Amino acid sequence: MADLLALMTLTMQALTLTLPTGPYNAAMQTGRPAKHSRPPFGERLHALREQAGLSQAAVAKKLGIAQRSYSAWERRAVALRHDQLEDLAAALGLTLAELVGTPEAKRGNGPAGKLRQVFERASKLPRDQQKHVVRVIEDTLTAYDVRKAG
Repeated sequence: MADLLALMTLTMQALTLTLPTGPYNAAMQTGRPAKHSRPPFGERLHALREQAGLSQAAVAKKLGIAQRSYSAWERRAVALRHDQLEDLAAALGLTLAELVGTPEAKRGNGPAGKLRQVFERASKLPRDQQKHVVRVIEDTLTAYDVRKAG
């Protein structure tokens, strides 16, 4: 009985050590809050670095520069040379186009206005719900074609 009690106590201690109980979680921002807002490229660079799961120090080490220098790239408007951009893209596991972002076309081949917004939202739904949306649209278009023809 004493062994069972000791095992239960150890299990409870292990659970309390592994379960997040405090106010901190993985979604919280890390580091000190900035005094000034980042420039657009710095904001993009920060987001891409975090998506890659890298710290500023890790990226700086890959680039062979000081962490403080890299931090300036995220926090201030800087002019990077082409070779620096290529090295940065490689360090983040991206292509150069993904790093700098390609400008979006003003008008694509897809639907315009409200319908485009609805389609973009629908594309984020789970697959089974997307199939339902497609069925409803196809049924509506078929009914329209029948009315138009007859």
